[in-house]
Amino acid sequence: MIFITAKFQIKPEFADEWSKIADEFTRATRSEPGCLWFDWSRSLEDPNEYVLVEAFRDGDAGGAHVQSVHFKNAQQTLPPHLAATPRIVNMEIPQDDWSLLGELAVPDAT
Repeated sequence: MIFITAKFQIKPEFADEWSKIADEFTRATRSEPGCLWFDWSRSLEDPNEYVLVEAFRDGDAGGAHVQSVHFKNAQQTLPPHLAATPRIVNMEIPQDDWSLLGELAVPDAT
């Protein structure tokens, strides 16, 4: 899978509304057949920073994502709300889902 984590620094005046601002893009991306997940989190230390964790089935699915109409629209609609260019880590990894964190295993959890 293609595993991507990106940090978005949002202009302070838009930070509380970011989930609404990115909603159309988020919903459209989650509906892509090759999208495994596309999840936003807000930083606990910096209320203007959001972290996007996303994964796509393979390189073809990742390519389809960046060629999609909703991605092209996001390239126009999201940057005016950003304080800086997002920072990204993008890796291809040999798995297709989250692994269990054995060091914090919960006994008898189902």
